[in-house]
Amino acid sequence: MTEQKQILIADDEPNLRRVLRAQLSRDGYDVHAVGDGQAAAEVLAQHHIDVVITDLRMPQIDGIGVLKHILEAHPDVPVILITAHGTVDTAVEALKLGAFDYVTKPFDRIELARVVAKATKTRDLSYVSKAPTDARGRYRIIGQSELMQDVYGIIDRVADTPSTVLVTGESGTGKELIARALHEHSARKDKPFIRVNCAAIPPELLESELFGYERGAFTGAVTSKPGRFELANEGTLFLDEIGEISVSMQVKLLRVIQEQEFERVGGIKTIKVGVRLVAATNRDLKEEIEVGRFREDLYYRLNVVQMHLPPLRERRSDIPLLLEHFIDLFNDKLGRNVQGFSNEARDRLLEYPFRGNIRELENVVERCMIFCDHNEILKEHLPPEVTENTGTLSIKSLLQTAQHASEGTDLKEAVREAAARVERELILRALGQTGGNVTHTARLLKISRKSLQTKMKELGLRQE
Repeated sequence: MTEQKQILIADDEPNLRRVLRAQLSRDGYDVHAVGDGQAAAEVLAQHHIDVVITDLRMPQIDGIGVLKHILEAHPDVPVILITAHGTVDTAVEALKLGAFDYVTKPFDRIELARVVAKATKTRDLSYVSKAPTDARGRYRIIGQSELMQDVYGIIDRVADTPSTVLVTGESGTGKELIARALHEHSARKDKPFIRVNCAAIPPELLESELFGYERGAFTGAVTSKPGRFELANEGTLFLDEIGEISVSMQVKLLRVIQEQEFERVGGIKTIKVGVRLVAATNRDLKEEIEVGRFREDLYYRLNVVQMHLPPLRERRSDIPLLLEHFIDLFNDKLGRNVQGFSNEARDRLLEYPFRGNIRELENVVERCMIFCDHNEILKEHLPPEVTENTGTLSIKSLLQTAQHASEGTDLKEAVREAAARVERELILRALGQTGGNVTHTARLLKISRKSLQTKMKELGLRQE
C-alpha cells in the first residue's frame, strides 16, 4: 500500500479550509488544516509534511513568513501559495524566493490537483542535504575521496562564470547539490535559483511551466502566469532530468538557450532573459541521440561544461563520512543520541552496492535509527537487503561476471574481466578502510603508490 502523502493547509478563512480539505482528502491525501502561520510552524515540527499550501495574507505570520520558515527549517518541503488577483505580484516574488508554485482565487479544482500532484512528485524525487560546511566535504556536499576532489575543482573553476553546465550521474548522487553550489558561489547568488524537475511535469504542461502563459491560452488559464525562465531572470535555472523532455520541446528549449528570448504560451510579446542554465540527467545522452530521443544540437548547447558525479560504489571511502553526517541529521530530527555503527554493521554497509546511491544510504540510516534502542547501530538493525548481501566478491557474482563476459569471447577474456572486477573491489575496500588515502591504501595492498594510481586509472576509479 502506498504511503499517504501529508498536506498542510494554512488559511484564515474557515470555508476555504473546509473546501480544500474535502477536495484533497478525496484525492487521497492526509490533510492538516490550520488558521495561521504560527500554527502551521507547529504542525511542521510535529508531522512529516510533504507539501504546504498557504494563503499569502494571514494573521500573526503571513504566507511569506511561512515560506521563509520552511526554506530555513524544512527546505525540501514544496510550498504552494494561494493568492488573490491583487497579490499576484507578491506571489511571483515568492516564487523567486523559493516557493514551488501559486494558485489564484477562485482556484480551478483541476489546476490545484495538478499543482499538488506535481509538488508531491517533486518532493519524492528531490534530495536536499542540510550538511554544514565542515571537514567532511565542501559546498555542503559530503565527500573527501579523490573523485569528489575532482568535482570540487570543477566547481571552483566554473561557478562564477555564465557557462552552461551539464551534470551527469545516477539517480541519488546529489546533482541538485551541485547546481546549488554553482549558484551560491557565483555573482548570481543573491538572484533567484529556480529548479524544475522535468520528470515531475506532464509533457503537455512543460511548455507553460517553462515559458509561462497568457490568460485564456487554454482551459483553466484564468490569469496570466510567468514561467520558470522568466522567474530565473538574472539568476540560475536548474533543469533536472533534462533527458525526459520530448523532442518537440527540445526544439523550443534550444531556441531559448540560443536567443535568450521566448514568448509565453498564447502570447505574442517576446520576453528577453539573462539566465545561467544548469541541466542534469541520469541518462546517457549520447545513447539517447543515437536512438533519436535527444537532439544532438541541444546536447552540445548544454554540454559546455560537463560534471560527472560518481556513484557511491565508486567512492566507498566517503561512506563513513556520510554515515556520520546522517547520524547527526537524524539524531536532531528524531530526538535520538546514536553515536555510530558497530564495526560489523559498518563493514556490511561498505560492501553493499547502494544502487540508489546517497539517497538510499540516507534511507537506510534513518530506518536503522528508528529501530535502534541503543547508542550504537548493530548488524541486526540493518535492513534485510543489506544483511543478506553477500558482498560483491562472492563466488556466485564472479561466476555471473565470467558467464556474461564469455558470451561471444574466449575463456582468457572472461577470466581477465573477472580478475579486473576482483582488483577493483579490493582497491575500493582498501580505500574505504583508509578513508581514501592513496598512500596508505598502497601500503595496505603492498604495492607502490604509483602502481596503485595506474591501476585506479585503468579500472576507472579516478580520472586521467
